[in-house]
Amino acid sequence: MVASKYSRALLKLSGESLKGHRNYGIDPESIRYISHQIKDAVSTGVQMAVVVGGGNIWRGSEAEEEGMDRAPADYAGMLATVINALALQDRLEREGVETRTQSAIEIRQVAEPYIRRQAISHLERGRGVIFAAGTGNPYMTTDTAAALRAIEMQAEVVLKATNVDGIYSADPRKDPTARKFDKLTYLKALNMRLQVMDATALSLCLDNKLPIIVFDIQTPGNIEKAVLGEPIGTLVS
Repeated sequence: MVASKYSRALLKLSGESLKGHRNYGIDPESIRYISHQIKDAVSTGVQMAVVVGGGNIWRGSEAEEEGMDRAPADYAGMLATVINALALQDRLEREGVETRTQSAIEIRQVAEPYIRRQAISHLERGRGVIFAAGTGNPYMTTDTAAALRAIEMQAEVVLKATNVDGIYSADPRKDPTARKFDKLTYLKALNMRLQVMDATALSLCLDNKLPIIVFDIQTPGNIEKAVLGEPIGTLVS
């Protein structure tokens, strides 16, 4: 088995990646597929943390557009990420990957509270750690939570899983002339507003020199290839 390039990585999963072809919720086949991909990556020796979104269940920004106050709308979105985290934890453990879920909002009956030192201890013991409920603050995206947790965990890379094979100059599904970038600087990604991650997340990665690999989660083996250092997707550094 080839050893991972990184000793510790953080994987950012969108809620949409868990719903498969459904309009809403969690697709068992999609969560099984993603869990198997994570298991293969962990088998290379990398310590893996995960931040999962909740857009397959709830979006605070959309609720706000429909008249709901933004703060409680975002808290509802945080609870959606807890649902996704628990489903992912269950599947990972069925795959043989011992996993803990830590929530930024305390729900002790179902998840550990987020404690940095405890999370690092889990990782050092070879367990996967899923961070739920974002940062615990409204107005903050799960992209920002991913950047923050990666820095706190002293991860060496953020793996941003998407439904396209990297970062393009425009949406390749709408613009056939869109150009794919193999590498980008943080500043160029910010200035071009390429929506790699939100500006707060990108700025955190910039300030802490934390590289981001943006890749297609639907291509089997891509998480493993990313931690092995194979050239996939787009590298932002």
